[in-house]
Amino acid sequence: MEVIGVTEIKTAEAPATERPWLVLGILCIGFFMSLLDGTIVNIAIPTLIGSLDASYDQVLWMIDAYMLVFSVLLITTGRLGDIFGYRRLFLIGITLFAVASALCGLSASPGQLLAARVLQGFGGALLFPQVISSILTIFPPPLRGRAFGLFGAIVGFAPIVGPVAGGLILAHLSWRWIFFVNVPIGVITALLTLRYVPVMRSGRSHNLDLIGVALATAGLTGIVFGLIEGERYNWGTISGPISVGSVITAGVVLVILFVLWQHRQKKREPLMPLGLFQTRNFSVGNGVGFVFQLGMIAIAFVLVLYLQTARGYSALETGLVMLPNAVLTAVGSTYAGRLSDKYGGKYVLMAGLTLLSAGLLVLVATTGPHGSAWSLLPGLIIIGIASGATFAPLQQATMDGVNPQLAGAASGVSNTTRQIGGILGTAVLGALLSARLNAALADEAARQAAQLPSHLRDTFVAATSSTEHFSPPNPPADLSAGETEPFERLSNEAFTTSFTSAMHTTFLASAAVLLAATAFCGLFTTPPKDDTVQEPTPDQEAHSAPQD
Repeated sequence: MEVIGVTEIKTAEAPATERPWLVLGILCIGFFMSLLDGTIVNIAIPTLIGSLDASYDQVLWMIDAYMLVFSVLLITTGRLGDIFGYRRLFLIGITLFAVASALCGLSASPGQLLAARVLQGFGGALLFPQVISSILTIFPPPLRGRAFGLFGAIVGFAPIVGPVAGGLILAHLSWRWIFFVNVPIGVITALLTLRYVPVMRSGRSHNLDLIGVALATAGLTGIVFGLIEGERYNWGTISGPISVGSVITAGVVLVILFVLWQHRQKKREPLMPLGLFQTRNFSVGNGVGFVFQLGMIAIAFVLVLYLQTARGYSALETGLVMLPNAVLTAVGSTYAGRLSDKYGGKYVLMAGLTLLSAGLLVLVATTGPHGSAWSLLPGLIIIGIASGATFAPLQQATMDGVNPQLAGAASGVSNTTRQIGGILGTAVLGALLSARLNAALADEAARQAAQLPSHLRDTFVAATSSTEHFSPPNPPADLSAGETEPFERLSNEAFTTSFTSAMHTTFLASAAVLLAATAFCGLFTTPPKDDTVQEPTPDQEAHSAPQD
């Protein structure tokens, strides 16, 4: 039902706008673009280093800065949607994203590109939570599973499409078109939003908890920065007395202060209403989402490294190998949404997580140091189907019972939780992969060295027994041509064998984490089916204002 251009939910029988799927499709274009940009730049790292005379660290920061800004602002931008309207925040976000993309393409130096990427991250953070908030606002409960299915399809599909799209663009155009392509898409999306997306607002007064914003942003920045940059600084000193541990600790302290401040603000207008966590499914869903993302993140991360560094595939070939997995995830997500509407997200999610763990075990059983890409197919098929059965049900189960007036805050919190879980998973499982790789290399280097002349064995073991950046070691420059060939061949053999072993260990750890997430799903309750949206609690009513 629409009242003076403001969308409200009144019943569980019909959508709150005449064309909800058209509205969701428009919003998902911007959502897809922001997710795609998180991965499409990865394939352009060598090109950026050469074209902009950038260092490896500078290019890594162009990637990490986007993720850092995107992750730490989701709570604030989700709440801004509650206050100022979801369509308005989406429009600002998509416009800023398009402008920042143009600036990225026009950049003439690493510093300019880094600044434009930060602006892109800000735009992505503005538009991202508004999609989930809009689903809660325009779709009644019986249709939300299907809506979240489309959301989940994009979540699973965009990261895989990124390297493929980037490879195709770089094969025919300049690296600048990786960013320029966003501009017309952003403009068209903004125009469609103005034409077809209704004004959506929770009816809240225009007050923003600025102290909460400062505490949340500073705290999350410390945590996310520490997790992203920890490996680069060997989890030690950054500069002077500042260490990775102290930055993360400071971030945790500030987040605790943020929570305490939100408790004091509960009768006013907090940035993150703690009443959200009185809804059991929301609390459980955030815990499951954190653990799920921690275990899930390693799958694509490790497979990409395996294909590119251990097997020598190009980034484009890697994307094509993993494309069927992404397609199955997208298709499976749409069906999982329908099943969630029928049977409840909890049970579909538990089945998906169990199947995801099984897919990892299949990958461990079928992959080896000399197998072809076809050996990955059985595991990737299972993982693709299973992934499709996780994203939509998780979102639906988490949001069951959340009052639509708090949709933005709930969206921001749940997305932030999963982002941090993914970043922590990258750090922890990346460290596990590195440790197991170095341990396996020490043994494998000694075994392979036996095939070399005696005067090369110590040199081979020293060069091969450890590695940086998950890449095969280079042979010493002072070797003759006759010595270089066997040295390089055996060191690549040692690296490939060791990496495969380390990958198996990491996948087993990921499977254990995902099984733990499956067990936590048992804490979800099944909400009763009724025809009305849950009434706000007295605390929530205290924060609400009449519709404008």
